[in-house]
Amino acid sequence: MTTPIPETTGTIPFTFEGETYSTWYKVVGDLRSGARPLVTLHGGPGFSHHYMLPHTALATRLNIPVVFYDQIGIGASSHPDKGKGPEKEKFWTMEVFMDELDNLLRHLDINEFDLLGHSWGAFLGVHYASNRVPRGLRRLILADGTCSMELWTKGTGALVLKLPEDMQRVIKENEEKGTTSSKEYQEAMELWFAKHICKLNPTPELLNQSFSAMGDDSTVYSTM
Repeated sequence: MTTPIPETTGTIPFTFEGETYSTWYKVVGDLRSGARPLVTLHGGPGFSHHYMLPHTALATRLNIPVVFYDQIGIGASSHPDKGKGPEKEKFWTMEVFMDELDNLLRHLDINEFDLLGHSWGAFLGVHYASNRVPRGLRRLILADGTCSMELWTKGTGALVLKLPEDMQRVIKENEEKGTTSSKEYQEAMELWFAKHICKLNPTPELLNQSFSAMGDDSTVYSTM
């Protein structure tokens, strides 16, 4: 009989600038097995962990523990309300996410690990590895990410121009007004995702869950 792979979920208290929040996490596999775990960083910023869950195959096939978590501001983790304008932008910086990752590793008592960052998670992974220089980091895996937001902005701007003109206008106007939660903007972004992010039809359910989480609270995505 095959031994079932253990799964553990929970929340971790996370204190940043004097306030305490919570980080939701999921571990697939046994962190005490001796195998070096893989810690995953989801994209967005502001997607949830769900679309990263196929990486659980590493736990079942290779006995590698895999750690998932929802970064602060999304999914089952805390959703800090930081108002608008400068106050909000001051809070949502790379520092909060790097501190959160440090806190996660300490809580789970992970001393050696591999780090996989996808999209925004790759950007976070690069900054974490180069700024925190974690001693326990053995491998950094970057998937579909960028090291330059300037180049990323230029690239995505060029892709927006490939959308119908009315969709381009909706995206531009709503982003300038900060009304990215509007129905018309969400519909335009669905077209964007279908054309440039995931062309599978129907969209995989786990990816839909991550999209839905961002739709429920787009604070992190719209701010950063």
